[in-house]
Amino acid sequence: MSKPNYFLRLKVKWGIESNLQLALIFIVFGLTGSASSKLAGPVMDLFSLSKENIHPFLYWPLRIGLIFPLYQLLLVFFGFLFGQFRFFWNFEKKMLRRLGVKI
Repeated sequence: MSKPNYFLRLKVKWGIESNLQLALIFIVFGLTGSASSKLAGPVMDLFSLSKENIHPFLYWPLRIGLIFPLYQLLLVFFGFLFGQFRFFWNFEKKMLRRLGVKI
């Protein structure tokens, strides 16, 4: 019995032509997640929202809520930098449509 090729299934589902393109997409997803969580702290500081001046039950939901829009912006930005803008722009539009945002 052969093992299913998950990468091949992703390439077909996403309309990806090469393994290089798939690798670039994975890199963009990784960078975007790391960067959005890292940037949430300085953005919170910009608005003077820190653990010291607001309750942790408010701080953490705000910070996690901030990560989502940062992620959306950075996904398209890093996609552009890695030459995958079209893929990530389409990915972004699909995600926003699922959330009920009209584009």
